[in-house]
Amino acid sequence: MTITVRPLTVADWPQLWPMLRDMGVTDEPAGTHRERYAALLADPRWVILGAEAAGELLGYAAAQDHGPHLRGGDDHRTARLHDLYVRPQLRRGGVGRALLAAVRQWAGERVRHLEWQAHHERAAPFYERLGHRGDPCPQPDYPTFQVDLGPRR
Repeated sequence: MTITVRPLTVADWPQLWPMLRDMGVTDEPAGTHRERYAALLADPRWVILGAEAAGELLGYAAAQDHGPHLRGGDDHRTARLHDLYVRPQLRRGGVGRALLAAVRQWAGERVRHLEWQAHHERAAPFYERLGHRGDPCPQPDYPTFQVDLGPRR
């Protein structure tokens, strides 16, 4: 299976929505999630990427550039990986690895650090298999991962 990662569009909503529901969404009025998705797609601080094969969406990742640091400017600029999701039946097949690599590439062009939190049982082992180490945080079930991407290119 050849996996392609690309920025998602509004037209991807029908395939994305079941994944968002599986990740867990708030109980908001109909259309609210789709409207927020469209707004984030238009926001240059955000990237929402999809991994696909043969026109089928396999997973997605969403990240946000937090902008310049108040005291350190761009020297400590950070992006946060909010979501990385792969359809359950496709996990351990390279989809998550491809999505994370694409997020790292996007972040590496904008920020110094990429950070995220991951549930210690459900998600952290994936990141650990890729060589990342989570640090304890105030939510003990969600270690924090951070990658120093080096000076902005």
